Amino acid sequence: NILFHLNSVEAMQWRAGDPSLPASVCSVPCRMGERKKIVKGVPCCWHCERCEGYHFQASEFSCELCPYEQRPDANRTGCQNIPIIKLEWHSPWAVIPVFISMLGIIATTFVIVTFVRYNETPIVRASGREMSYVLLTGIFLCYAITFLMIAAPDVGVCSFRRIFLGLGMCFSYAALLTKTNRIHRIFEQGKKSVSAPRFISPASQLVITFSLISVQLLGVFVWFAVDPPHTFVDYGEQRTQDPAAARGVLKCDISDLSLICSLGYSILLMVTCTVYAIKTRGVPETFNEAKPIGFTMYTTCIIWLAFIPIFFGTAQSAERMYIQTTTLTISLSLSASVSLGMLYMPKVYVIIFHPEQNIPKRKRSFKAIVTAATMSGKLQKGGDRPNGEVKTELCESMETNSE
Repeated sequence: NILFHLNSVEAMQWRAGDPSLPASVCSVPCRMGERKKIVKGVPCCWHCERCEGYHFQASEFSCELCPYEQRPDANRTGCQNIPIIKLEWHSPWAVIPVFISMLGIIATTFVIVTFVRYNETPIVRASGREMSYVLLTGIFLCYAITFLMIAAPDVGVCSFRRIFLGLGMCFSYAALLTKTNRIHRIFEQGKKSVSAPRFISPASQLVITFSLISVQLLGVFVWFAVDPPHTFVDYGEQRTQDPAAARGVLKCDISDLSLICSLGYSILLMVTCTVYAIKTRGVPETFNEAKPIGFTMYTTCIIWLAFIPIFFGTAQSAERMYIQTTTLTISLSLSASVSLGMLYMPKVYVIIFHPEQNIPKRKRSFKAIVTAATMSGKLQKGGDRPNGEVKTELCESMETNSE
């Protein structure tokens, strides 16, 4: 009977065209990366449950979370270190800022060389040579910071980033603020008396400018003392739901708050300079650079107003490092380009292509400047008078002073 039974079983067909016997167990072995979840009330049976997310199979019956700086391996039987990345020079996020910066450095160097070559000519002297070189230094630093922002972070690079991140803007806007303040004080003083205001000499202007710059440097040194520069790996920025795409980002320890503090003083100088540019917008054009400085500051303010929402609006983006670095470096380069293009390129153009215009002009006494300031006030108050009458009064006054 037993033999007959076995032969009968072998002759059975369990599925159409498949003579194999079906599995007669309640559970099958789990694959790698899966844990056994015991069926309630049936201790010998289980369900296979995959270890998800950043969990790996720690034992036959459990999944555990990998350390924060690690992710599961391909089989989810262990953990491996999360790859560490940084902004690479060949990345499009770096190529564009570097290209703009290189053009700016070449243009700035050309302007500096031209000014040094024609240092004694009237146009260079009239532009305020000392302050011009300070401003051009700031413009150069604004372009150069791009290379520090893209370079691989280490203690040295992080230290230089702290120093130069806001220093270029500080040089530029401290010089422009000193210039516009000088113009404002001269013409305000001219409305009250014929005596010149204090601290308008080139030496005084340099002292004021470097005093403003020293505040930025003092803040940086305090920053160094309170929190020495170092690097760290940010595993949270690109910690995606898919562990295979997770990356750690190598960074300098410059938080958004630190960045605001570093650039905040320079932005304060920029805003103050813009206020003075507005105040001096009505000053006679032949006496100063008020209008070009005004246009420079208005454009620069627009650039930085656009920078703020782009920079801080991408704080939660997985591409945060790339977007913020590119936005910051391009904003610095654009603001430097505005200053270079509006304040110095017209002068260089005249020096090189129209040397016949680079001639001394009649020097005006401070009394003439006082008269111009007074008449400027009359022009502003003369809205109820015919324009020709006011202009004639100004011309007569200028002729009187020239005599």
